[in-house]
Amino acid sequence: MPKEASANFEIPAEMRAFAEKSVEQAKQAFDTFISAAQHAANTMENQATSARAGAKEASELAMRFAERNVAASFEFAQQLLHAKDFKEVTRLQAEYVKSQIAALTDQAKELSKQTSKMAGTPH
Repeated sequence: MPKEASANFEIPAEMRAFAEKSVEQAKQAFDTFISAAQHAANTMENQATSARAGAKEASELAMRFAERNVAASFEFAQQLLHAKDFKEVTRLQAEYVKSQIAALTDQAKELSKQTSKMAGTPH
């Protein structure tokens, strides 16, 4: 292209307006995309944080249950060692089984509540 032609080259006003509008629309679309991506990343991070907290709570709850159950078993063993006769052993066994069934039922309810809480569903 000759030097004169390039010096006098002008973009028509309509074409310039169209190009400016296209660039502005592309910028808006990109800004919307970035905003949506940031929102999605924040949502995922919040969900991961909630899941970690819920898993930690569930783990702590399970450990407390295990400690209680083991303590009850040791207490039962001690009672058996001091039983005076077979009738007392039978009574202690029945009481232990009854108390463990009640404890396990309560523990299952608590775990169910914790699981529902982690899942975000009302219980």
